[in-house]
Amino acid sequence: MATKKVEITVPPRPAHFVGDGFRVHNFIPGGSRLDMKRMDPFIMLDYNSKYNFGPTKVPRGVGVHPHRGFETVTIAYQGKVEHHDSAGGGGIIGEGDVQWMTAASGVLHKEFHESEWSKKGGIFQMVQLWVNLPAKYKMSTPKYQAIANSDMAKIDLGENGCIELIAGDYQDQKGPATTFSPVHLMNAKLKKGGKAEFNFPAHFNTAALVIEGNIIVNGEEKVPTDHFVLFKNEGETFTIEATEDSIILIVSGEPLNEPIAPHGPFVMNTREEIVQAFDDYNNGKFGYLED
Repeated sequence: MATKKVEITVPPRPAHFVGDGFRVHNFIPGGSRLDMKRMDPFIMLDYNSKYNFGPTKVPRGVGVHPHRGFETVTIAYQGKVEHHDSAGGGGIIGEGDVQWMTAASGVLHKEFHESEWSKKGGIFQMVQLWVNLPAKYKMSTPKYQAIANSDMAKIDLGENGCIELIAGDYQDQKGPATTFSPVHLMNAKLKKGGKAEFNFPAHFNTAALVIEGNIIVNGEEKVPTDHFVLFKNEGETFTIEATEDSIILIVSGEPLNEPIAPHGPFVMNTREEIVQAFDDYNNGKFGYLED
């Protein structure tokens, strides 16, 4: 199989706060190389790199806000998040866990640092990824997947490290998350000098984010901590070697190739559907959630 080469390596953009609890670097959408169409079906990726939050009695976070037309995937590396939505989903995302919320036809949603964690504070590190829904599923019933780290498929790579599989497959094992289109999502936890090979269809939009450590892609491209790698839509296989103990988030998905009409918390296919989303939200059709 042909090698999937690096198209661009992107350093983290200046951080900004979402609410008062998430200090993030935004990678998607990010200019013409990382816009929603290029990264389809991944329409947003915010990375809360390591940040030390001091103790507080009132948990920091983001208050009630709506979503429609896509899924939010929150991956916890350090710290804890508490989540609630108007469809009855919710819970605590601990270190190593994932919450996969399908907003679909519409939910109200809020997320805060977990209350007991907030009292002590500490290092906080998260990724939030938005996955677009195919048009035929955008108005389906909202749902929620709480994926504990213990539920993830773990592929032992021996002295190289391991792969924690969230969605899709790796070496004939499958991740626990259910998806509406072909999506692969996994954490490669590689030891110093450890290597792993990945294989995705050439037309899938594929990227990697270095959460910890430093890596070399395909034996030549050095990528440091907190940097994002976009691969070309050519070839199928690539290798990652860790020059120190490293964690790398790997994402790969088949493009939906449908019109994308984004506006704030709504991502639909047409402007008319966006207008309808605002009307439905203002008319209380997203349910109720106490702030």
